Amino acid sequence: MDFDKALLQQPMALTAQQVDFYQRNRLIKIKNVLDAATIQYFNGRISQKVAELNTERRSLEERDTYGKAFLQLFNLWREDEAIKALVFSPRLASIAAQLVQADGVRLYHDQALFKEAGGGITPWHADQYYWPLSSDKTVTAWIPLQATPLEMGPLEFSAGSHQIVEGRGLKISDDSEAQIQERLRVTDFEHVIEPFDIGEVSFHSGWVFHRAGGNSADAVRKVMTVIYMDKDMRLKAPENSGQQNDWESWCPGAEVGAIIDTPLNPVLYERN
Repeated sequence: MDFDKALLQQPMALTAQQVDFYQRNRLIKIKNVLDAATIQYFNGRISQKVAELNTERRSLEERDTYGKAFLQLFNLWREDEAIKALVFSPRLASIAAQLVQADGVRLYHDQALFKEAGGGITPWHADQYYWPLSSDKTVTAWIPLQATPLEMGPLEFSAGSHQIVEGRGLKISDDSEAQIQERLRVTDFEHVIEPFDIGEVSFHSGWVFHRAGGNSADAVRKVMTVIYMDKDMRLKAPENSGQQNDWESWCPGAEVGAIIDTPLNPVLYERN
């Protein structure tokens, strides 16, 4: 089986209502971004690559909360040309550029997130805690590689929670789950928890709080993600060890204050 290469090359135009919804909530779920055949193809291809590269040998019981949440592998675009076609897809990148209202977007990095059967929760967190980036013009495409019912632990969001500053300084942990959940409990932000259909993709900004439940199904919840940033994004001085590690890992050679223009951060889409 192959995938529809033409579909991945075709930008997807959003409506003004969709962009407005994202700007208000800093998240959006969009149906039919990809077709079933494409999802099925990449399910197989990415699963094969994760099996090859995964080095986690501990049982779930031996891991901490972060380790129980998912198997995590990065920058698979460098390992496989077919996966690169998905990560570099103008279809996905065009959506990202429209949502963050940028003239174009670069790749920050990709990652596969496989939540094993019986895997635990992904605690509440905001991704940009880990990113040494100068603005919030960032967006993550969360691409389930199968239909994802609630029992598999789909991504959940606190809509509009990018407005909250409290909790931004917490890495993914039991503490972030407890403290952010308590903070969100006393707000009016909608808790969005919904299944994902085949081909449905969510997009969320770096500062919106999100989590995922455990996987009580008997199958792995397989997800591919691509993180985009404004093509003119500049590197900021790291504010924690996570940001220092991300600088060294995902934008090596970039200089503080300069546009992050490195071989690992190509421009994936520019608007005409």
